[in-house]
Amino acid sequence: MDIQTPDRLVRLAVDLVNTRTLEPEKLSTTDDLRAFLLEHGESEPIELAEDDLAEVRAVRERIRPVFHREPAEAARLLNELLAEYAVRPYLSDHDGSPWHLHVAEPDATWSRWMAATTALGLAGFAAGHGFGALGSCAAADCERVFANPAERRPRRFCTPTCASRTRVASYRARRSAAAAT
Repeated sequence: MDIQTPDRLVRLAVDLVNTRTLEPEKLSTTDDLRAFLLEHGESEPIELAEDDLAEVRAVRERIRPVFHREPAEAARLLNELLAEYAVRPYLSDHDGSPWHLHVAEPDATWSRWMAATTALGLAGFAAGHGFGALGSCAAADCERVFANPAERRPRRFCTPTCASRTRVASYRARRSAAAAT
């Protein structure tokens, strides 16, 4: 349970929130959670219990509103998570790994680690890019969130696929309306 780069922390937060959208739940089992952790740079052994799954999903629901609230409210939510879960950062080289930074207690559960790590990542990202760089997809049939570090490109959609689908639907609606008149 370590921190490698700020980008990793933001990706972890975005991907965690995106495990539950209009699409089927992606964290249904502890095996799903293990795969998610491995995909995000954690290494075996990853020991999980059923409680871990429920607690990580609860953290996900506490992180989700950060992408949908006004800056002051989003900052308050992140500050609450940091106060509750984060500890003074410290360096570790446990289990033969290279030196890395920890912001959760040494014996933290996966959910406590996830809360501290994602809150720190989103707080750092918002401090560097503003809360306007955190958003949710504008497509009517999508609930995914994103973090957009680009300074000169406002982003409304989570992926080009959602942007294209929305544009095509809008075009078809305009053509249909024009044909009807």
